[in-house]
Amino acid sequence: MIIAPSLLAADFCHLSKDIEMINESDASWIHCDVMDGVFVPNISFGFPVIKAISKLAEKPLDVHLMIVNPQNYIGQVRDCGATIMNVHQEACTHLDRTVQAIKQAGMKAAVTLNPATPVLLLEDIITELDMVLLMSVNPGFGGQKFIPNTIKKVKQLKQLIKESGSNAIIEIDGGVNADTAPMLAQAGADALVAGSAVFKHHSPKEFISYLNSL
Repeated sequence: MIIAPSLLAADFCHLSKDIEMINESDASWIHCDVMDGVFVPNISFGFPVIKAISKLAEKPLDVHLMIVNPQNYIGQVRDCGATIMNVHQEACTHLDRTVQAIKQAGMKAAVTLNPATPVLLLEDIITELDMVLLMSVNPGFGGQKFIPNTIKKVKQLKQLIKESGSNAIIEIDGGVNADTAPMLAQAGADALVAGSAVFKHHSPKEFISYLNSL
């Protein structure tokens, strides 16, 4: 299982310490949530912070843009050191064009679906994607309760990937904890984003190791 701790739940007064913890852990990636206060009702952090994170991170950066017009920032995301650029299907009028531009910029292309967005909307582009991120909470805030319907969506997406011959992997973001993670793994998830469950745990590295073993 690929584990990507979300820095949205980290201690921003001691961010370097939390990044060091992730570097020393069994995590595979570092998840960076960028929010603009327009696409989602919250503002997080932007490119200067991601660039600073990239200087300390020893794991690939999975940059999740919860913003309008994400296609306008492909070059900036690349220049910040991102390995994966994650855009919302709901925010991209020309999704195929955006996905191709991300790949041409040298990054892996991922597309995110909100909880109410059907998996089948990716049917015509699934073979072009490196990853699909299913939001298991409504995006904008950390620490929300897991939406159970996500399990069904993981199974639907797994079937779509299999039938299409796509190499895309499935990532889940929102409400991932000790109770929901095993269910997600069993349903077919390949990667888990965990924020509060990691950083509020008495031993974050121990919890990351647990998730990694699923």
